[in-house]
Amino acid sequence: MHLLIPFASALSDASMHTFRDLSLPNLSSLLTTMTPVQRIGTDEYSLTPPHERALADAFGWRGDDGTLPWAARQAQADGVETGDRPWGLLTPVHWHVGRDHITLADPSALNFSDEASRQFIDAIRHLFESEGWTIAYGAPTRWYAAHDTLAGLPCASLDRVIGRNVDLWLANHPQARLIRRLQNEVQMLLYTHPLNDEREARGELPVNSFWLSGCGAAQPVANAAGMQVDDTLRAPLLAEDWAGWADAWRALDAGPLAAWLGRSRRGEATSLTLCGERHAQRFDHVPRSAWQRLAGLGRRTPVHAILESL
Repeated sequence: MHLLIPFASALSDASMHTFRDLSLPNLSSLLTTMTPVQRIGTDEYSLTPPHERALADAFGWRGDDGTLPWAARQAQADGVETGDRPWGLLTPVHWHVGRDHITLADPSALNFSDEASRQFIDAIRHLFESEGWTIAYGAPTRWYAAHDTLAGLPCASLDRVIGRNVDLWLANHPQARLIRRLQNEVQMLLYTHPLNDEREARGELPVNSFWLSGCGAAQPVANAAGMQVDDTLRAPLLAEDWAGWADAWRALDAGPLAAWLGRSRRGEATSLTLCGERHAQRFDHVPRSAWQRLAGLGRRTPVHAILESL
């Protein structure tokens, strides 16, 4: 059994103050029964965040930074026949134009209904299909596109961009030129589109662009049995809701981590991977003698220090 926890840490001063004040007794006890075995990641500027890289490694996938085929995997889960073509995830988004830069709002803030999302994808479909793309609908905030230029195209994960300056993450790869042109055409089309006029009249955010990510052809998934991903920390962290993030951590500690501690104490083979903005650290349960457990208590690293290192 392997539990992977994305967004376990962040680099802001506010987040560090938050988890230094957090009491996470089950996580603390659990880590005393486990040994750090693998650390992956580089820095907060990688296109692929550590939690995506760690999950891809668990699946046995291959791919450079920003080239893991999450779109094809999710498209298959949404009932799209992907074949062996490279696919990308087209996420409808709102770009907020500020004084100094443009930021990408969390797509969940669009409050998209299925009907509204289908109307928007139909409005832009011809721009892609006229260039030889295949467009498919998956869910209100999940559209998919297939095109040969998406093979090996590095793109920043949506989780890297939400709430941040999009200029830092826009693809500058030669294969991305067509994407940038389509992005501009979509923005011009939607700027004065009646669908957005209706949304703004209702006080809703207009849809004024898309974000492309997760490009590539589907890869087989190995070693998925027993893998669990708990992403309850994601929404409050991306919203910089540190009180909500602390509450989510406490709930995680009282629920899934308490269950993992119970499995560990029963001697079951368990793994835990904590993921921050720069690194993902995997811990495996290694049976220890009573003496080893007592000796380990004296040199136990505080939980907040482990989280800060991510």
